[in-house]
Amino acid sequence: MPRNAMTQPLLQAADLRGAARLTTDAVAGLASLVEAMHARIVTLPRIPGLGGTVAADERTGGVTGLVYETVRGVTHLAGGTVEALLGWLAPALAAADPHQPPRAEREAVLAALNGVLGDHLATTDNPLAITMQFRHSGRPLPLERHALRTRLGGARPKLLVLLHGLCMNDLQWCRAGHDHGEALARELGYTPVYLHYNSGLSVSTNGRILASLMEGLYSAWPVPVERLVMLGHSMGGLVARSAIHHGVQMQRGGLRWPGRVNDLICLGTPHQGAPLERAGHGVDLLLGATPYAAPLVRLGKVRSAGINDLRLGNILKGPAGDDGPHRADRVNLPDSARCFAVAASLGPASGSMKARLLGDGLVPVASALGQHNDPGLSLGFAPERRAVVYDTGHLDLLSSPEVHGLLRQWLN
Repeated sequence: MPRNAMTQPLLQAADLRGAARLTTDAVAGLASLVEAMHARIVTLPRIPGLGGTVAADERTGGVTGLVYETVRGVTHLAGGTVEALLGWLAPALAAADPHQPPRAEREAVLAALNGVLGDHLATTDNPLAITMQFRHSGRPLPLERHALRTRLGGARPKLLVLLHGLCMNDLQWCRAGHDHGEALARELGYTPVYLHYNSGLSVSTNGRILASLMEGLYSAWPVPVERLVMLGHSMGGLVARSAIHHGVQMQRGGLRWPGRVNDLICLGTPHQGAPLERAGHGVDLLLGATPYAAPLVRLGKVRSAGINDLRLGNILKGPAGDDGPHRADRVNLPDSARCFAVAASLGPASGSMKARLLGDGLVPVASALGQHNDPGLSLGFAPERRAVVYDTGHLDLLSSPEVHGLLRQWLN
């Protein structure tokens, strides 16, 4: 975008209201955490077989309990007052203008916040929660035929849908001056459409929402769709797989798009999970095993549902009552589409086993290729439809000339 182009303001009224509400939640939650630790300390630890009690609700009593309750009450009162004041001042504050492109700095912060706390933001109706939509140049695309034709300036029969990863947004497909979508538009005649979504929601939730949204895009596309391609980076590949799966299940309701997907390409997608998230879960287990530190597990659980899904690469909801540590039902790759996987390795082609296991710094090579020690859990990417790029990090997949060469070869 030109340097002197008009953009939306960096700070908007909804941002201030959302931040005030989130701060209120954080302070109240911290008070409850301190009270829980206080209750654990003043209560004798329970010894198995010898009886004893554990504070059921981790609340203190008497004057101490009244103090904690007062802190929470005052916090919510003050937070409500601030939010009401910001609402009253909203007309005087900067508001979003859909006719102007967004500020990249604001979009990056908002995307990161949603990645970590997106499920909480959505549950509490926080204005900072991202609503899923298709965008182009950072601006929402109305799912109406004439409006799409006007906005896209001549949509083509080859439709490319790009899905970003965790804590990212659609503008970040442009990295180091390169955008796979725009490059494929110039070279192969695709029209790129970028999905913008709350990556803190569970992959399954985003998949269900996208399944319906894709039908709206497919139906409103200005020209008959001759080729439909989904390109996902990191979590985006899981969301694409989940959407296709849910869309197939919903076909009885008349969805057409799932059977029209020609190609699904996943870049650095943790099909078999990401070890860094597993390590975080291990710390939770250790803290939970000690009676006095157990309340601190709440801090570890600040990870969103989306991050929890990355632990094992779940694209469906786990078992009832599960908070993420168990693998959901395995879902095969879609039969109707050609499926490709690209993994990255920080090491050279002749690198050590350590470099291969670390993969791109976030996702191991085997996970990105859908491979698993248990053959029954492996995904069936054909050998000619998977590739490893070396001396490349997770985010570098977005700007890698080698990756773009693969895309051009596969989608030509």
